[in-house]
Amino acid sequence: MEKVQKIEVLTTLHCEGCVNKVKPHLDANDKISSWHANIGEEVSLAIEGSITKNEINNLLGQSGYSIKSNDGFWSDREKWNRASFNTLNCLIGCSIGDFGMVFFLQAFYPSTPIVWQMALAIIAGLCTSIILETIILKNRENFSWSLALKTAFGMSFISMVAMELAMTSTDFMITGGKAAFDDPVYWLALIPALIVGFLTPLPYNYYKLKKFNQACH
Repeated sequence: MEKVQKIEVLTTLHCEGCVNKVKPHLDANDKISSWHANIGEEVSLAIEGSITKNEINNLLGQSGYSIKSNDGFWSDREKWNRASFNTLNCLIGCSIGDFGMVFFLQAFYPSTPIVWQMALAIIAGLCTSIILETIILKNRENFSWSLALKTAFGMSFISMVAMELAMTSTDFMITGGKAAFDDPVYWLALIPALIVGFLTPLPYNYYKLKKFNQACH
């Protein structure tokens, strides 16, 4: 007869929605007699049965999660991967509005002062980023539209502002703020602008996710 024991582990689960994703795997395992999730700043699992930590980790892995590593604060690879994915979503959203507004103004209102062009591009980028993240939360986490919008705005605003300022400043320093569509230099300038826009908020996104688990999308 296998030994019954109680195991408590910290996990990379983030919220009740994450717990619901692993619930079918935990419920269906014959080696688990009972389990309970403690949801706070971090999510831990208290599991009773004849299962080992390695087997628990394998069960969590079926839904993309794992037992949390005991490494240093800044060395959580899973959190870096998740923060990078979240930041990439934000970058895509910001880029759509930012560069779209620049193209629009240069094409139809080329006499718009550069200060207004930058300001309008930042505002447009913030709006499209929030819209994109709202859609992601709605479809991936099954949030209501109102909750998805509130969550997207609340958890990502600082990150998006930092990203927008970094992208716009980099683009301005290289191109002078002029969208010269026929100039290869303009299109090449988008590359460093996007890279800087991605890297600038990444440590903040990791910190927020690691410390508060506030980026579950």
